[in-house]
Amino acid sequence: MLGAAVVSALLVLSTPLMADSTATVDLTPQLQSAGLDIDNLRAVEVGGIVILRGRALDAAAAQRAGTIAEQLGYTRVANLIQVAEIPDDARIQRIAERKLALQRSLDDCNLHVASTGGVATIVGKVHSELQKDVALDIVRNIDGVRSVRTDFRD
Repeated sequence: MLGAAVVSALLVLSTPLMADSTATVDLTPQLQSAGLDIDNLRAVEVGGIVILRGRALDAAAAQRAGTIAEQLGYTRVANLIQVAEIPDDARIQRIAERKLALQRSLDDCNLHVASTGGVATIVGKVHSELQKDVALDIVRNIDGVRSVRTDFRD
């Protein structure tokens, strides 16, 4: 009976310690303040291991994120940052304008697309919120597009 009480007491006392060892610490702001050019950067520390996620346009930026984490004093770093290909802006523009022109619900719209570094900008006249949504969805789903900006006129 006494043995069961001791085991129960040990379990109650050890549970918070085990929970703390798996607590996550968000290190994202510290890495963002270093001026890294990484989209959707996320850095968390779990059990002494820093996990880095995001998308970089070059391998050097991804490697620099790992170096910064090590400079913060972490020796175990899992760098899962993806290195994306440099977007072909002319291709993005060509495909976007073709797909927008083929969309029947956008027939009475006058839309143009520009792309810089994979950031596509849709400019033009639309007549409804639905047309805005359709145009955004079409351009967002083109390979190489990192984000979409709009300058719609009603």
